[in-house]
Amino acid sequence: MKVLAFGASSSRNSINKQLVSHATEVLTEINSIRPRPDGNIEIEIIDLNDYEMPIYSIDRENEDGIHQLAQDFYKKIEDADALIVSYAEHNGFYTSAYKNIFDWTSRVSKKVFQDKPMVIMSASAGKGGGSSVLKIAMDSAPHIGANVLTGFSVGPFSSVFDASTQRLTEEGLIKSLYDGMALLHSS
Repeated sequence: MKVLAFGASSSRNSINKQLVSHATEVLTEINSIRPRPDGNIEIEIIDLNDYEMPIYSIDRENEDGIHQLAQDFYKKIEDADALIVSYAEHNGFYTSAYKNIFDWTSRVSKKVFQDKPMVIMSASAGKGGGSSVLKIAMDSAPHIGANVLTGFSVGPFSSVFDASTQRLTEEGLIKSLYDGMALLHSS
């Protein structure tokens, strides 16, 4: 099983990337206890900064075509069997970095996520844990080919995530993460 994971943020110190990294470790732990019948899990965590493009516009697309990085991003999803995404929240919505990548990639296909099973989450410094962006992601899922198995939000991040161990510390969130990764593992 090939798993593609990313934090939907361009921050070098993204808490959403930290959460995604932790999620992939939990997925690996689950697989070590209950190996998948089809073999090992191969995980790739990508950095959105590697897909930075000019701001999408129909004029740019008409003049230059669909940006190669959008095609590369779409191919990464296409090559994966499953996805783990943690959405950063800016002003109650996606980050502009992620939204621009998504906008360009949607020109390859409106079904950006290609019906791959995925677990989505969000993390923020506030107690809402990015729940606004998570709701937007859940609501849009059927329209963009996102086969969301489950989702949850984490916040306030610094109160429920131990920076030294890079792991969640709150029991309910630990269970949500484990349950989500178990669903992905069995998909």
